[in-house]
Amino acid sequence: MASTLVQIRVDEKLKDDVTAVYEQLGLDLSTAVRIFFKRSVAENGIPFNMKLENTKQTLIKKEIPPDILSAMQSMSKSAAIYGVSEMSIEEINNEIDAARRGK
Repeated sequence: MASTLVQIRVDEKLKDDVTAVYEQLGLDLSTAVRIFFKRSVAENGIPFNMKLENTKQTLIKKEIPPDILSAMQSMSKSAAIYGVSEMSIEEINNEIDAARRGK
């Protein structure tokens, strides 16, 4: 089968970052793109099965029991809903003090 040239423009940092990821997987950029194209055709969509584990997220999951992690995620969502997710610790403590004083 004849080959054809495919050229794309991407941000230089993105190219460097993705090249580093693919190198860790033992692939060069051209091979990774060919794999992506072939998998896209085979799956009739965008495949995202080849990825490296996010070490920060892995550490969090290993160090925090699932029930506590779930509670923390729930509290984070609630804080965002009620507009208090950006409060400083001082602001939070002031709110707690005011609530205790009945204000």
